[in-house]
Amino acid sequence: MNTISISPCKKSEYLSFADTKHPNPFQCSIAILPHQSSNEVNHVNNIEYLRWIDKASQLHCDTLGWNRERLIAEDVIWFVARHEIDYRAETTSDDELRLTTWVEDVRRVKSWRSSTIHALGDTPKIVCACRTLWVLVDLHSHKPTSVPIEMAEALCPLEPVRIPR
Repeated sequence: MNTISISPCKKSEYLSFADTKHPNPFQCSIAILPHQSSNEVNHVNNIEYLRWIDKASQLHCDTLGWNRERLIAEDVIWFVARHEIDYRAETTSDDELRLTTWVEDVRRVKSWRSSTIHALGDTPKIVCACRTLWVLVDLHSHKPTSVPIEMAEALCPLEPVRIPR
């Protein structure tokens, strides 16, 4: 079963975390579903973090007007080229999780995105930190293609957009 429960937070529900480098990140709340924990011990499977990170990236783009339908209509789609992930603490089915994500930079055909997942509890703690390299790919040629400037600017990267005009 590949069902996940992740939903965008309203801006009024955003939490502030000291490790968030972007002044205007995107946040989602995550509900841990029974199938996401091991049957042997109360521990969330590590692959679930990647599912949440991937879905949060999609939801962020959706809210910026670059949903899957629009991307496909423009014959492009983002693909993951690399994940750099650190699992910093165990997560159990009892944890309340908050995912925060932002775009670090946008270059000609690629973009780095950061994501952190916090277990909220009494004192929020990072349970996972990830950097993902996304590459925009032309759906016909299956090769990297230039990121449209309007898309790059909508992503509001932390670093200035580096796309030749």
